[in-house]
Amino acid sequence: MGLIKAAAGAIGSTFKDQWKEAIRCEDMGNDILMMKKTTSTGVISNKSTIIVGPGQCAIIYDNGRVIDATAEEGFYTFDDSSTPSFFAGQFGAVFKEMWQRFTYNGKSAKQQAVFFFNVKEIVDNKFGTKTPIPYQDWLHSMTNEMNGKLTPLSINIRCYGQYSFKMTNPALFMNEIAGTADIFYKKELIEGQMRSEVVGVLQNVLNELGNSINQISPLELPSQTDEMKQMMDEKVFDEPIRARGISIKSFIIESVTPDEASQQKINDYELSANASMRKGKLTSDYGEAVKAAASNSSGSMNGFMGIGMMNMASGGVMGGVAQGVWQDTTPPVQQPANNQVQPQQPVNNSSEVNSQSSAETSNSNEWECLNCHSKANGKFCPECGTKKPENTKKFCSNCGKEIREGAKFCSECGTKVE
Repeated sequence: MGLIKAAAGAIGSTFKDQWKEAIRCEDMGNDILMMKKTTSTGVISNKSTIIVGPGQCAIIYDNGRVIDATAEEGFYTFDDSSTPSFFAGQFGAVFKEMWQRFTYNGKSAKQQAVFFFNVKEIVDNKFGTKTPIPYQDWLHSMTNEMNGKLTPLSINIRCYGQYSFKMTNPALFMNEIAGTADIFYKKELIEGQMRSEVVGVLQNVLNELGNSINQISPLELPSQTDEMKQMMDEKVFDEPIRARGISIKSFIIESVTPDEASQQKINDYELSANASMRKGKLTSDYGEAVKAAASNSSGSMNGFMGIGMMNMASGGVMGGVAQGVWQDTTPPVQQPANNQVQPQQPVNNSSEVNSQSSAETSNSNEWECLNCHSKANGKFCPECGTKKPENTKKFCSNCGKEIREGAKFCSECGTKVE
């Protein structure tokens, strides 16, 4: 039994009247990965036609075994007296191996059917990191005084983005995932597992991008799409996904945000760096001014007086260095010691208040994802990566008062929020 490709002009001729049955599959879109088609009797009659559309692959299944397959679009005649033809296109080697080995673990189903597979690229699959991922930030690095080497700032980041995948081995997908599913097998059945495995791939890719060789800063990650895909292919980071007959085609990070503690680290680093730069510039300017004052032919005292004014204007940053030029060397008069005990200032312990305020703020920022209905606090859903809607205000259906985000009842009249 096998498939014979129909002649190009057969569709418009009387030859089509000889076909007893026509089995075809409508376009499967972006959601259906496999669809089963058969006749009302469960038997495919001899000389029936099988129509394979663009982006489809068809496998002929007969009582527990695969008897033929094709990934070339066109019209085929089912002939129960012919040998398998394997007009297979890109899956030729896969189909030949199926014909020799594929028996569904010895199970025998009393049926004949055609299984159509969606071999187009499945796009618009979102992902997000539920918990922050460790990353080495080389943009904010510091020198180790012991060995003179740069040490990156250790931070935690959240990433959101999307990926696409494609079925690369229909036989493996059928054997490992779909089986002989009745009617169809939809993407949503493996979406959660795929998303978790993609985040695992992301972790491996980030480890490579943030190492001492690549030193990619977090802000540059969204522009590293090609590098990520290359690393993924070279090191086979998506091996668990490929083992199911699927491979990742594109991998895009759309947003990178540090968590609160990491953002504070970055802020402290930049404040310290800016202060050091300002101090270094003042020191340099001051040294040049001293040289100019010493060589001033019209009187060095006028130059030194200007330097003193510069130091006072800078808030005394130069300290004793600036004062040494013009300070009086006469020992200062000793002032009597003041033995009075200064009253102790009351300590403003606001940690408890801040903690309570932080908790209230966190609860007030909670929102529900419109895609997967998970709870979230940030700008993106931690489960699927969907962005927070711009306007999430709700109003009481009874009194019209605005409902605080996350509240289940109206604070004005107590009406339950729908």
